Amino acid sequence: MTTHSNKSVLKPADADQALEAVRWAISEETPLELVGKGSKRKLGRPFQATHTLDLSDLTGVTLYEPEELVLSARAGTPLAELEALLAENRQQFAFEPTDFGPLLGGEAGKQTIGGVVSCNLAGPRRVKAGAARDHFLGFQAISGRGEAFKAGGRVVKNVTGYDLSKLIAGSYGTLTVLTEVTLKVLPAPEDTRTVLIRALDDATAIRVMALALQSPYEVAGAAHVPASLAGALGVEEVAGGAATAIRLEGFGPSIEYRAGKLRDLLGGFGTVEFLDRQPSLVFWAALRDVKPFVSTPERLVWRLSVPPADGARVVADIKGRLPGAEAYFDWGGGLVWLAIEPGADGAGQAAIRGAIGLSGGHATLVRAPDTIRASADVFQPQQAPLAALSARVKETLDPKRIFNPGRMYAGV
Repeated sequence: MTTHSNKSVLKPADADQALEAVRWAISEETPLELVGKGSKRKLGRPFQATHTLDLSDLTGVTLYEPEELVLSARAGTPLAELEALLAENRQQFAFEPTDFGPLLGGEAGKQTIGGVVSCNLAGPRRVKAGAARDHFLGFQAISGRGEAFKAGGRVVKNVTGYDLSKLIAGSYGTLTVLTEVTLKVLPAPEDTRTVLIRALDDATAIRVMALALQSPYEVAGAAHVPASLAGALGVEEVAGGAATAIRLEGFGPSIEYRAGKLRDLLGGFGTVEFLDRQPSLVFWAALRDVKPFVSTPERLVWRLSVPPADGARVVADIKGRLPGAEAYFDWGGGLVWLAIEPGADGAGQAAIRGAIGLSGGHATLVRAPDTIRASADVFQPQQAPLAALSARVKETLDPKRIFNPGRMYAGV
């Protein structure tokens, strides 16, 4: 194990050394900050930890069976490395993980597979393929009791007791130290094309996306970007006006047929255009990684999950309360990316949570200075029964509060 001279960073070379580090932290009752490459360090509530457990040396693919559509890798393995391997076999992680590196002031392409799973990150294809947790089959980990354990398996249907994989995905490193993960992979599409309907307002765009998603034409993404943000995507064909985008994937003749059908279905709403493969790839990657807000680091960025039919109303309500707010829509209107200026209450959370309250949605503060993240509710406040359940889960897996304490909620 590598220990830096200031004794603040523990860097195990393998899972056994990671277990040793966790047992030491438990014996000292000292919390650990869990990191891979640190690309999401500024995501969540800031917290104090004397020591960092750096898992970036736990790398390498331990199992890859392309014909079985399964891959296992150590948690510190760079996502880019795994995606390159999958591309060689015309496969992919279908949940399309978001890269928050540039949005949070870092570099692109630095995230690890353990961090992706821990934060349950998923991109525009979620409307078709589901979230990261839906592809997370099993894992090896270390609990806050100093025990190494395994959960899940290598098949999609695994009903041996509790589905711990679903619990760990999205726990932001607060429950266990992941040392190895197993995920389902899927064939990559042969081609990609995007149907664009131009110059729609938010409410009409959400109607259009709903029609497309409810159609039989196998839509793999549905997003709307207003004119004020379209130019920031870096796609020349999209700049200059609002764009409502419907993504189609698959074989060329199938895409041609479905694109024509969607043009017939949606043409009455506005001008229909098409993006070919390369600009489509750039467009959806920019949406996935929240590129429209990367160049304005002083603004706070929120991620709102709402019923799609309420998306336009929620954004209009927020803009009425917070002048200067800007937003775009993904997941057919169910995911809203929102940028605001720091306001009187710091994060503008009263206005945002008030706007989504009627819909039963939730809001996460993704980018803000440490001072604001320390005082705001970064994640959606939990109702008392759910908060009590979260506390019991934390007590079961990490009774000494060793792992990322307080990153999601105070005291957890």
